[in-house]
Amino acid sequence: MGIRDYGKRLNADTQEIDSQRLCDRFKDSGFTALEDLQLRTRTKIAGEVKRMRTKPRSGIPAVEVVISDGTGEAVIIFSGRRNIPGIDLGRCIMIDGVPHRDADRTVVLNPAYTFLA
Repeated sequence: MGIRDYGKRLNADTQEIDSQRLCDRFKDSGFTALEDLQLRTRTKIAGEVKRMRTKPRSGIPAVEVVISDGTGEAVIIFSGRRNIPGIDLGRCIMIDGVPHRDADRTVVLNPAYTFLA
């Protein structure tokens, strides 16, 4: 790391540093980047869990998990669940499902998931 890079890092806010860290972590993983996501096509994405909440949808409990890979965010919704063992904040997860747009969010409903090291 040169002096110029060190200076940029000192002036960067924490959100930029976090995005760069996630981009570096997932760039060579072989998964589709969230910014390059093709809607309505089965795909594998990976990211770090940023936020979680339980939110009923049409009276049915659902867990909403927001993941980020540094290039964007996706909302993963598990219908009929109140919690999912193993999914915690900061945990890396691979999602295999079909994304679509819901308002201004990229959403994947009831996907298959795998925990990453």
